[in-house]
Amino acid sequence: MVPEIDQQRFAEAHAAGALVVDVRNRGEYRAGHVPGALSAPLPNLPLALADLPRDRPVHVICQSGGRSAQATSLLRDLGYDAHGVSGGTAAWIDAGRPTATGDEPGISTAPATPEETR
Repeated sequence: MVPEIDQQRFAEAHAAGALVVDVRNRGEYRAGHVPGALSAPLPNLPLALADLPRDRPVHVICQSGGRSAQATSLLRDLGYDAHGVSGGTAAWIDAGRPTATGDEPGISTAPATPEETR
């Protein structure tokens, strides 16, 4: 079983500067993502490994949990301290938490609507 972090603990970790990797496709990421999340679509994740530090936890997020479980498993197999985010970006947005839009990790605090990310 892949380790997961619940939304409340993830929100606390995020506020403290957690490393977040979003493994959704680029269109989903552009529409709304956790501020500061790095975009590394699941098929391209191996290309992003050189940029991921091994000395701190990696929080992996997708839309609802399926892709992040795959990515977390891969990262853990490679020695990363990776954890999937339970409920994914959908749960983050549904809770009214801030999101960023566009191609960059961003710092926007405007919540996206659930329709914008589906």
